[in-house]
Amino acid sequence: MRSRELFSRTELMLGTPALDALAATRVAIFGLGGVGSWCAESLVRSGVGHLLLVDSDRVSVTNINRQLMATTATVGEVKVEALARRLKEIHPAVELDVRAAIYSAATAADFALERFDYVIDAIDSLENKANLIRHALSIPSVTLFASMGAALKLDPLQIRATAFRQVAGDGLARALRQKFKKTGGLPARDFTCVWSPERRANLGDALPPDAGDTWGAHKARINGTVAHTTAVFGFALAGLVVQAVCARRLEV
Repeated sequence: MRSRELFSRTELMLGTPALDALAATRVAIFGLGGVGSWCAESLVRSGVGHLLLVDSDRVSVTNINRQLMATTATVGEVKVEALARRLKEIHPAVELDVRAAIYSAATAADFALERFDYVIDAIDSLENKANLIRHALSIPSVTLFASMGAALKLDPLQIRATAFRQVAGDGLARALRQKFKKTGGLPARDFTCVWSPERRANLGDALPPDAGDTWGAHKARINGTVAHTTAVFGFALAGLVVQAVCARRLEV
């Protein structure tokens, strides 16, 4: 099967020059959970030709309710490997750089962000998220799109994309601003975020005392999530990339 046939419906909508531009586009995705995994698949199905996939975790049974590659058959597998296998089944010619690794200040240079057109931040760790955002925004040729908190969101119609400075009522954005203030202030460049102002509380029973890593007990707090909102966050991030590529193509 020829790659062109895979994206014939996309080509009908966007045109051949835009499809060629998508094939040449390079995107780095950091964090492949309930947001990043759906973003990756949407980008591949849209014809983006080069992806860097970065996540250090293995598939857990508690990932199954929201993460694309998480099924009862993939529990225990390295997330990036399970996801890469699926993406190759969709588009065998897509170029994937798969890293079972953690982005941090210490490892930042390993990822050579200057090679990419777009960086997607879907990281949970506040410190690593702040470091990635600062790093990506320090490279003039890179466009950054970031996910704010997708947990405790139920209504997909409240999800939106705005400049970070316009985000209000999002706990992760609030914590990120505090982190920036403690480490030199807001980044010099603003960036676009996907977020929702919806506020909900956990209603389920407390986690069992022996939950262990199955529930991600290494995290300070566990919040409930559902697939349809985390996926919309991921699709929105992918949509921002596709729209930006098309807009750049029209400027040429």
